[in-house]
Amino acid sequence: MRVSINTITPDTPSAEVIGWAHEIRDLGGLAFLLIRDRTGILQVTIPKKKVAPEIAETIRAISRESVVRVRGIIKPEGKAPGGRELIPDLIEIVSLSASPLPLDVAEKVPAELDTRLDNRFLDARRPRVSAIFKIRNAVQHATRNFFFDNGFIEINTSKIVAAATEGGTELFPIAYFEKEAFLNQSPQLYKQMMMAAGFEKVYEIGPIFRAEEHNTTKHLNEATSIDIEVSFTDHIGVMQILEDLVRDIYQFVDKTCSDAIADMDLDTFAVPEKGFPRLPYAEAIEIAASKCEEDITYGDDIGTAAEKAIGEEMGRMYFIVDWPSSIRPYYAMPYENDPEICKAFDMMHPRMELSSGAQRVHQYDLLVDQIAKKGLNPENFEFYLNPFRFGMPPHAGWGLGAERMVTTMLGLPNVREAVLFPRDRHRVVP
Repeated sequence: MRVSINTITPDTPSAEVIGWAHEIRDLGGLAFLLIRDRTGILQVTIPKKKVAPEIAETIRAISRESVVRVRGIIKPEGKAPGGRELIPDLIEIVSLSASPLPLDVAEKVPAELDTRLDNRFLDARRPRVSAIFKIRNAVQHATRNFFFDNGFIEINTSKIVAAATEGGTELFPIAYFEKEAFLNQSPQLYKQMMMAAGFEKVYEIGPIFRAEEHNTTKHLNEATSIDIEVSFTDHIGVMQILEDLVRDIYQFVDKTCSDAIADMDLDTFAVPEKGFPRLPYAEAIEIAASKCEEDITYGDDIGTAAEKAIGEEMGRMYFIVDWPSSIRPYYAMPYENDPEICKAFDMMHPRMELSSGAQRVHQYDLLVDQIAKKGLNPENFEFYLNPFRFGMPPHAGWGLGAERMVTTMLGLPNVREAVLFPRDRHRVVP
C-alpha cells in the first residue's frame, strides 16, 4: 500500500512510494534516486550488484520528473533526507517524462518568472513553490474558521453586474446576450444589501476584476478578495475585526505550516503585535511629503513611493484613517462634524496596502446625494438604493486582498507568485 513520504521514519520496516523522480545520480556500481511527493523527498539507494538486474535497467530508463513507483526496505542513513533511505526490490515507471524539462524542478538552475508561469504545473512541483500554496490554503482555512467562530454567514454574490460598484471605467465588459454587462469589481453593493436583509454579519471569499493597466509587482487584474460587512457597528469596530483576523491567520500558519515555512527558507516568521497604530491621513501625507522625491499634497491618493516612505517610518502593520471624502467612494460615511473627512481606512503592511474599508452611508437621501456628487447617475444604482428605503441598519465593512496578504507574509518579490494562474494585462494563459 502506498504511503506518503513524510510518514516514513528510520524505524519504518518497509514502504511503497509513488512520486516524481526529483534527481537521479548513477555512480557506476551505485545509483541514487530521489523520489518526491507533496510531503517530502526520499532517497532510494540502488547497489546494482545486490538488486535484481531489471531494477538497474529501469533506473537507466528513468528521466527526471517521471512518475515512478518504488517498494523496498527502509534503513537508517544519516546523510539522506529525513535520515533514512529505501533499498528497492521493485522500481516501476508509471509515467515517463519528456526531456529536456522546460525548467529545473530541483532549482539548481534558476528560471525567469514568465518561464515559471508558462509552465506553472511544473513550477508548482518545486517544494518552495508548493509551500506558498500550502500556506495560502492555511490562510483561507484560518479565515473561514475565524468567521464561523465569530458568527458570520458566508455569502456568494454575482460576478456579472450591470453597473460599476464604484463608478469609473475600470471594468471588463462581457457579452451577455442583448444586455450590457461587466465583471464585478467588488461584492460591495451586494454585501450592503444583505445588511438590509438582516444577516448582520457576512463574509465572502471570491474573485474580483479590475481593468487597470498596471504592470507592477503588486497589481493583478483578477484577484481574490476577502470581504466582510457588519451591521450595528462603525469603522472602528470592523478595524478591530480586521486586526484580530490578521493576527489569527498568522498564528494559524505559524502553528500548522512549519514544514512549508521551512521550505520557504524564511529568515523569520513573526505574528504581528497587537494594537496596529492608527495614522491619520493628514499625518501620512506629511510623512510621505518629507521622505518622497515626488510631490505629494493633501488630497492626493497614496501611491507606491508614498506607501514605501510611510511604511519605512511605521515599521509594522498599521491603519491610515480619516481620509478626505473627495477621494473615497460615495458609500463612505462622512464625519457629522466635518463632512470633508470620512470614516474610511486602509490597513497597510510596510510594503503595500492590504485592505480598504469604511463605515458606510446607510441614509437613503445622503447616499443619493453622494452618488450624484461623484458624477454618477443614481438611476443606474436603483437596485442598490432600493434596500436603503426600507430600513437599512448602520453598518461597516472592508475588503482584504488574499494575494497581497500571502505576498507580504512570505516576503515574495511579486504578487504573481501567490497566484497559481495569475491574470495581468499581458497574461491570459495558461
